[in-house]
Amino acid sequence: MPKLKTHSGAKKRFNLTKSGKVKRAHAYKRHILTKKPTKRTRHLRATAYADVTNIDAIKKMIPYK
Repeated sequence: MPKLKTHSGAKKRFNLTKSGKVKRAHAYKRHILTKKPTKRTRHLRATAYADVTNIDAIKKMIPYK
């Protein structure tokens, strides 16, 4: 069976934990941060986990991670 190609965008955005959860970063943290409250940008720093409904699709995009 041939090797699978990894999705270039997905490999930059997602990581897998040892238990199989998919780690992701929060959105809205790139630019136009001056008008957002400091509390909001501080909370956006924390890592989040992908929703259960998306996990199978993400794992197919990053088969070797």
